[in-house]
Amino acid sequence: MSIELIGLFPMVLRILLRKNWWLSALLLAGGCAGGITGDDIVPRPGDYEVGGIDVSKYQGDIDWNSVRAAGVRFAWIKATEGGDRIDEKFAQNWAAAKTAGVPRGAYHFAYWCRPMQEQAAWFKAHVPNDPSALPPVLDVEWNGHSRTCPKRVPRDLALAQMKIMLAAMEEAYGKKPVIYTSIDFHRDVMLGEFTDYPVWVRSVKCHPSLKYGARRWHFWQHTAEGRVAGIRGNVDRNAFNGSAKDWQAWLATNKSLANNNSPTGPGAVTFAAARSRRL
Repeated sequence: MSIELIGLFPMVLRILLRKNWWLSALLLAGGCAGGITGDDIVPRPGDYEVGGIDVSKYQGDIDWNSVRAAGVRFAWIKATEGGDRIDEKFAQNWAAAKTAGVPRGAYHFAYWCRPMQEQAAWFKAHVPNDPSALPPVLDVEWNGHSRTCPKRVPRDLALAQMKIMLAAMEEAYGKKPVIYTSIDFHRDVMLGEFTDYPVWVRSVKCHPSLKYGARRWHFWQHTAEGRVAGIRGNVDRNAFNGSAKDWQAWLATNKSLANNNSPTGPGAVTFAAARSRRL
């Protein structure tokens, strides 16, 4: 499927689904796991020109040179969670990915039982401000498996907390953050909100257009069982919603934003400075 058709697909899909219930069923069958074989009627992950990964401590020691040689074009690296957890592999991954020439960004996993002001301070204290990095990411999901905070907070509270964190990230790093979300959280909280932010969606069974409706998305996490040279075991794989040329333009835009909005606040620190805050 050509990249031009991929770009037109969400708009065409919305029109067709409103008019044809039978087509809705057909698209759901073909666009989700176990559906129609052969040439799918929705774009597949492999139809997108730019692919990447997201990693955390669970991937262990990563050979980033092999990852780059395997064609990975970007990586999101877990940095922090809540207001008191830092991924133990973050510093290693952050430095090694850059050395290998893999564009990377840091993400924060939101914890709904702690004020977001504290979480923003924690993120800024541990993630250096690197103008060459991808924008920071706020990961918002419901976490029913959490032993300490399994609850789902009211929508208004979740939105208010997200706005605090997003504003703090943008102020500190000079780039509009990316929002990562899951199908249920998007349905419960994000519908109609944050339309001016880049959004990274999780959908491992269906094309995002079939689960996120009219939401314009930039990144698609399409599997948790990817395999990439340089990483032992499974890794999340992602696709950028655009062509290789679009990707270069997106990188250039974010680099320009960073150069024009060089922060002097808490985010503008090195690893040494970040470590000294913890001592």
